[in-house]
Amino acid sequence: MSTCTSASRHLDEPLAGTAATARTWLLIEQPGPWGAKALTSSHLDPALGRALEAAAQGTGVRIALIRRPGRHADCGTPAERRVYAAHTAPGNVWLHGAMACDPEVLLGLDFAALGQGDPQSFAEVLDARPHTEEPLALVCTNGKRDRCCALLGRPLAAELAASGVNGVWEVTHLGGHRFSPTVLMLPHGYAYGRAEAHAVKEILQGLRKGRIVTEGCRGNSAWERPGQAAELAVRTAAGEHAAGSLAVVRTDGTAPRWDVTVAHADGRLWRVVVAQGTSLPPRPESCGSALGSPARMDVVAVRQLQETAVAVSC
Repeated sequence: MSTCTSASRHLDEPLAGTAATARTWLLIEQPGPWGAKALTSSHLDPALGRALEAAAQGTGVRIALIRRPGRHADCGTPAERRVYAAHTAPGNVWLHGAMACDPEVLLGLDFAALGQGDPQSFAEVLDARPHTEEPLALVCTNGKRDRCCALLGRPLAAELAASGVNGVWEVTHLGGHRFSPTVLMLPHGYAYGRAEAHAVKEILQGLRKGRIVTEGCRGNSAWERPGQAAELAVRTAAGEHAAGSLAVVRTDGTAPRWDVTVAHADGRLWRVVVAQGTSLPPRPESCGSALGSPARMDVVAVRQLQETAVAVSC
């Protein structure tokens, strides 16, 4: 049976520049079943879900539900749940965690400040602490959004957890069903597609050493799609793997063509030309959807500039 994932893989659709955009992620543990729009179709109070969506609107904060890998019996409301907040912009990357007995307290967060990378309200409202354990590996498994996420994502999450990988969670939505299994790594915010267990373990091993694996990478969620593609192109061209070494400092132009300036922490600059192309022939962007031609980010040129900026804090 053909799926959106098999079609995308067969057509070798590029991954770069396809990650969900979010400078800050807010993750709420919610066991049990999830609907397509999980914040309002799970055991989380739908009124609270709507209020959280409204509070996060336009702030740069993206909210998702998470649960431990495995079977998801309908166990009702947990006595307490894990909550994480992560900021992904280089120069101010952080991941904080807390336990919450009542998720209503999340409405007391300063979402605008969180989106700008200020964790103060998260610490004050939830008595949160910096997460000092393994990086988080979030695997999209929400089959109500697309069956590929369940058919491919859930086995991956289960395999990783069974093999002793810490920090693995199932997550409601990372975008790009046709790239399943999709995985987001926090705190640095790099997303990966068509992931396999051995590759995820390699990515996590690199992160422990402060290195970013570019193979299979969709981009850093801190940037818009042209910036994601540009940053990955510079990493490849310069052989740069250090986490936090590059930042997208300027994007000029509008679709279908952008000039993106990428800066290194040591002051080097690159100008990257990114063009919006069309993926052909048509293919389903989700299982059951009509055939479409999704946009793709094509890197046209990568040029290191002669002038050197004052070293930036990436």
